[in-house]
Amino acid sequence: MKTDIKAVLWDFGGVISTSPFDAFRRYEEDRGLPRDFLRQVNSINPHSNAWACFERGEIDATIFGERFLAESTALGQAIHGRDVLALIAGDIRPRMVAALKKVKTRYRIACLTNNMPHGHGPSMTASPERAKAVAEVISLFEVVVESSKAGVRKPEPVFYERACSLLGIQPSEAVFLDDLGINLKPAAAMGMTTIKVTDPDAALSDLGRIIGMEL
Repeated sequence: MKTDIKAVLWDFGGVISTSPFDAFRRYEEDRGLPRDFLRQVNSINPHSNAWACFERGEIDATIFGERFLAESTALGQAIHGRDVLALIAGDIRPRMVAALKKVKTRYRIACLTNNMPHGHGPSMTASPERAKAVAEVISLFEVVVESSKAGVRKPEPVFYERACSLLGIQPSEAVFLDDLGINLKPAAAMGMTTIKVTDPDAALSDLGRIIGMEL
């Protein structure tokens, strides 16, 4: 157990909810695309491509769709961005939500999420039930830092600095859970304790050990 921890920071997609990468792979398999092609598109020019600009709220869904089409075509497969947006929404993980509520009784909690502007992305096709479920989870957090509102995104260091500033903590006083190593590296470099979420149960076991709670 680390005694200097004051806050636990959570990514949303891939941590609180299931990862969209599973849906990406099903889409690729159904259409005979190379495995992880969609992730490859998003990895080219990662700070200035269509995905990055959309998550910072710099472009709308229409422009994103056309730019993603151009980027994917340049890599050999023509995929319109609207098809990708339909794959993003995941299912809420009840055990993660239960752990979140328990952690909240002793630690400050924040959500650090790269997302799309309201009315775009998953929210375009979300059912009222899912929208309500997401809203209920988001309401649990003391602080929510959204890339589409902040104008910066993970893994830009200023994104993490903003979260720490809003919580009034030092990075060394935080644990951060994310499913992407690229998002964890700058957090770790700042002094945060990081947990990569691949297996949710294993991640919660690691978190419980760090903060001294049975999760």
